[in-house]
Amino acid sequence: MTHFTFPKRQDRAKLSATSPIAHFAIALTALMAFLTLSTSQAATTESAAVAAAMVGPKLVEPGTGGFPDPNFLHWKERSFVGNTQYEVVDAGQTKVLKGSADGTASVLYREHSVPVAKTPWVNWSWRVDNTLGPINEQSQAGDDFPARLYVVVRTGFLPWESVAVNYVWSSNTSIDTSWVSPFTEKSVMVAVESGENSLGQWQHERRNVVEDFKEFFDMDIDQIDGYAVMVDADNSGKMATAYFGNIQFTTD
Repeated sequence: MTHFTFPKRQDRAKLSATSPIAHFAIALTALMAFLTLSTSQAATTESAAVAAAMVGPKLVEPGTGGFPDPNFLHWKERSFVGNTQYEVVDAGQTKVLKGSADGTASVLYREHSVPVAKTPWVNWSWRVDNTLGPINEQSQAGDDFPARLYVVVRTGFLPWESVAVNYVWSSNTSIDTSWVSPFTEKSVMVAVESGENSLGQWQHERRNVVEDFKEFFDMDIDQIDGYAVMVDADNSGKMATAYFGNIQFTTD
């Protein structure tokens, strides 16, 4: 099977410059255990309310279905710095993916061809419990996001011959802002959500990937070759937690 790559870092000294993993890190910049807070039985109603506010709202169903592969049968993980902890957790009557990063960065990806000429709309649900503060997300030092969804298209036969659109939950960049990755021109970031107004709440997104690849890469695509999710906080050295529900491609 031909593997494609996802973007994030190019400054991993421990990797050989000619190794596939090194090419993986260079080629693209593209792609959570539920936060708990225990209180003593002697805690007052007021302190319990404060504790509840600190952990955020109860993890309820996203409303659009659960994570499409709760057994990870078709997903693989690639580490950049340590490993983001990915696990499937209960959310009401369904299962969702949780990603937790603590100064770490790894991507969970699926190699899967999707005929986007017929199903150009990618739809997904996600929830973020915290942002990463006033980092410069358009710099290499600030290339961290509490949640990302990558969509990847191959442009050749080699692993690093691919381009990606990263739909990100930004910590501080305005929604609908887009920019080229600080690590590679083969990856474009798009702020779909931003800031703290929707923290702890499921958000439902949809993007036309055919239109986005045309706009950002001037490419006319009829299929994509894979997609991925990522929670990363390695550059900022902070912590981030996000959840992902259903991911699907539809006609409209």
